[in-house]
Amino acid sequence: MAEPASDEARRLFREQVLPWLDDAYSLARWLAGAGADAEDIVQDAYLKALKALEHTRVENPRAWLLAIVRTTAYGWLAKNRPAAIVLAGGAEEAEAHAPAASSDASPSPEAALIEAADRARLSAAIEALPIVFREALVLREVNGLSYREIAEATGAPVGTVMSRLARARGLLIAKLGDSQ
Repeated sequence: MAEPASDEARRLFREQVLPWLDDAYSLARWLAGAGADAEDIVQDAYLKALKALEHTRVENPRAWLLAIVRTTAYGWLAKNRPAAIVLAGGAEEAEAHAPAASSDASPSPEAALIEAADRARLSAAIEALPIVFREALVLREVNGLSYREIAEATGAPVGTVMSRLARARGLLIAKLGDSQ
């Protein structure tokens, strides 16, 4: 049985790790696909984070936590889907992060239908990206991390992060342009 966390580790956990729960779930959801799988990944990652706080000083809690979530997700995927192509996310994830409408008036049924179709196309295009590009794109565009924070979370150099983002955006543009 594992030792209970110290009071200091629990305090640091509440202050530095818990505020990033939504970001952790979002990343896990995009990497794993299913909500229940993402919940399992986040739970495992949070337990690892709590344990690590016993002996680790954290400079950037958000990037540090997302690195743990990422590593946990890849371990989970290797264990549970070793031969499968990994697809992630869904339309509801894109809708959760969609900007609010600028006017108070409801869109027409036609405009709402077009908007829903556009969100679905974008979500499908993101899901079709290779996982390293999807991961970089989600960390930047959904979670709002800086290039440096993404580099810290993924263990990749900043130049590689920039390259992955450019490639992901290019692939999205090509995919979305082809489906017009």
